[in-house]
Amino acid sequence: MATPAKITWTTPDDIRLDVERLWGRGALLATLLHEKIALPHGPHPTAVCEPEQKLATLTFPLKLRLRRPTSTELGTAFERVRRWIAALEAASRAHTGAGFEITWEEINSRQLGRNRVPLALTLPRLDDALSLTGRTDDARQFLAQTDATLERFPDLAPWFALRPLTVLEHQAAWTQLLDCIGWFKAHPRSGLYARQIGITGIDTKFIDTHKRILAELLDRILPPDAIDNRANGAAAFEARYGLAAKPPLVRLRALDPRLAIGGLTDLTVRIDELAALDVRPDRVFIVENEITGLAFPPATGALLLFGGGYGVEQLAALGWLNACPIVYWGDIDTHGFAILDRLRALFPRVRSTLMDRDTLFAFRAAWSFEAAPHVADLGNLTPQENALYDDLRRDRHGPGVRLEQERINLQLAKYLLDRV
Repeated sequence: MATPAKITWTTPDDIRLDVERLWGRGALLATLLHEKIALPHGPHPTAVCEPEQKLATLTFPLKLRLRRPTSTELGTAFERVRRWIAALEAASRAHTGAGFEITWEEINSRQLGRNRVPLALTLPRLDDALSLTGRTDDARQFLAQTDATLERFPDLAPWFALRPLTVLEHQAAWTQLLDCIGWFKAHPRSGLYARQIGITGIDTKFIDTHKRILAELLDRILPPDAIDNRANGAAAFEARYGLAAKPPLVRLRALDPRLAIGGLTDLTVRIDELAALDVRPDRVFIVENEITGLAFPPATGALLLFGGGYGVEQLAALGWLNACPIVYWGDIDTHGFAILDRLRALFPRVRSTLMDRDTLFAFRAAWSFEAAPHVADLGNLTPQENALYDDLRRDRHGPGVRLEQERINLQLAKYLLDRV
């Protein structure tokens, strides 16, 4: 016996899923906003939140997709068709009071006589779409947040149409968010720490937790001269909007007692204060592993800096580094070379040590696995460094090969000094 063909006709669940997709794209709430207010078009001059994106709005009545029986199926599977029609009609607006409407077509055949079958499905109003998805309460909440926001910040109307679901996601903190952007507007580039914002519920933790949404709002509220467009990303939030940031710190060791600072040979200091000191080492070593840095042997006229991984950019503030040789020792892996590349972009004369092919193979037994390698091209490596980096990122010596700095015998530190 032949297996009956799988029915692919539109079901009430299919209709709900299609309308749910409209909700997930933000189209229903964007349409609700358009019905409530006349939205201006065109981005705010400093907007960075996809200003090219068009507002996703719908026109009602809205025609829905309908997959219905073919003329052949109407004749060969009429009992199944009858059950399909009954299920669709029971879920329609005519029976439930909300949702989709069915447009009917009259058919007449010699086998079945006169019958009517669904020809098209439509949602008459936006309220029907919201009811179908069970989002009516969410829509009311969105309108409440809209009213509270546009009364204070009418310039946010276009953003609301672009980010309606984001608005709802932050409903619990929305009042504080409005108070916060109001404070920034009243105190542009204040130079204060987040903790000094004098509003209940807004502190450093609140700012840290909500940097992304705050950035989207502030970019549309603040005048251009209150925003530093050179600073981007969560880590640069304070710089972008003029808050005081936690000062960057660097740890250093004086490998020569004559370079001790106030009698101290191992200390962590603010970068800006270290930059202001009259420091004149004959050479500087930069290492990544803390124990390596602590165990590094004495060296005449030398300082050692703990690199801080991808934070090496902060060393650019130390202008006196330009006046002395710099030797970098990092892991032999793709990220180690990426850090070296960044450091050499700041200080072109940086030399690497113990980051070569001979060292890698001399300690083959100590290799470990790099799970998430850096694969982008690097433009500041020597030909030898770049060749090894290329071998590592392309797994030519095995998958994810890496030799971490701490796996190299510390007795080699003397060998390191002899080479440089």
